[in-house]
Amino acid sequence: MHRDHGGGIDAARAAHGGERTDWIDLSTGINPLPYPVGEITPEAWTALPDRAAQEALIRAARHFWQVPDGASVLAAPGASALIARLPGLRAPGAVHIPGPTYNEHAASFRAHGWQVIDARTPDAPVDARVIVHPNNPTGQFYGAQDLTAPLTVIDESFCDVAPDRSLVRHATTPGTTVLKSFGKFWGLAGLRLGFAIGARAEVERLAEMLGPWPVSGPALEIGARALSDPDWARETRVRLNEEAARLDALMWRAGAEAVGGCALFRLYRVKSAEAWQARLAEHRILIRVFPYADDLIRLGLTGPEGWARLEAAL
Repeated sequence: MHRDHGGGIDAARAAHGGERTDWIDLSTGINPLPYPVGEITPEAWTALPDRAAQEALIRAARHFWQVPDGASVLAAPGASALIARLPGLRAPGAVHIPGPTYNEHAASFRAHGWQVIDARTPDAPVDARVIVHPNNPTGQFYGAQDLTAPLTVIDESFCDVAPDRSLVRHATTPGTTVLKSFGKFWGLAGLRLGFAIGARAEVERLAEMLGPWPVSGPALEIGARALSDPDWARETRVRLNEEAARLDALMWRAGAEAVGGCALFRLYRVKSAEAWQARLAEHRILIRVFPYADDLIRLGLTGPEGWARLEAAL
């Protein structure tokens, strides 16, 4: 079943022409200047991932995200693999997923038989809650007061741009699981690496669901290297914030109003999202529109070579 996502260069090509290399994809929130992966050892490709490589990645993850001692960490083949399995940690009930937000959470809970509620009164009981922190696409952050459901999922796929806002300190609470995505901030979405951080019981259940060797040898090696490079992370946060401000200024001059987002993607209000999408597609630039709002568009950041093209298209 097709779900509404960013990406989709192939569909854009079918509608507007051009080769893949002609297009600039601003429909996702992926860092356009990825972490330099460096050399990969031959054994990472040829041998089954060993325990030492897995433990090295987990140690790096614990240190980078300052995971509390009472929480466990699980590496997975992308955050999406965890999103698909998290509803199976409890018997189906009612789950509150404040919207609009990333739609894979609702799809996964529905697939497991849950009733999805996107709005509720403050005192209405629910069996689970999912918060995307910061939210995609609005950029909203949440707080400890929002972590009240028996099963609470905190999706921090974009939170590495603002580590001081992380809720990982609450990961020791039974029933609470924090998700981390490696593909967004580090710009390596194709590596397929994500993490679950939470109480031991939930993390062990998720590990059983994933089975042995869930993460490839190259992903273990690159992930451990990147998570052990705090200088790159600090420099990247500065650059992303500068470029987000540059994009806001450029879009303001073109008549768009910044209304949300984070340093990896920006949300704008416009008169006609469809018109903006078509106009930029003529210049082989793909942006994100939403089926529920004809006045909102979302743009990620472009690499150095794309700024002039974007400005010309606007």
